[in-house]
Amino acid sequence: QVQLVESGGGLVHPGGSLRLSCAASGFALEHFAIGWFRQAPGKEREGLLCINSNDNMTYYSDSAKGRFTISRDYAKNTVFLQMNSLKPEDTAAYYCATDFRPLILYYYCSGYQVSEPNYWGQGTQVTVSS
Repeated sequence: QVQLVESGGGLVHPGGSLRLSCAASGFALEHFAIGWFRQAPGKEREGLLCINSNDNMTYYSDSAKGRFTISRDYAKNTVFLQMNSLKPEDTAAYYCATDFRPLILYYYCSGYQVSEPNYWGQGTQVTVSS
């Protein structure tokens, strides 16, 4: 049974940092693409960073470039989202997702009209406020 469990969200001041975690189970993270998304109230879901299993295809949204990075700990089967220089507009629910179909996650992350990834975590709330 595939499960993704996010953690690490919370309240942070503008300019601060947070590291989100996504613990995966039911599959080996090293063999599949993984990505981070977010959704703010009243807004569409946004793909932030998605990476395939062998690192040759990585998508960074404009809002993530230069501030957010993705990393993986295969021993812990966990993916991380390091977020720096946070802004109030980064306030959202953050989700990790995966899909076993080749390229689906990458193209969905990039905004192409493809089917939604099959597996999502429950999300973790990030609030950036003074």
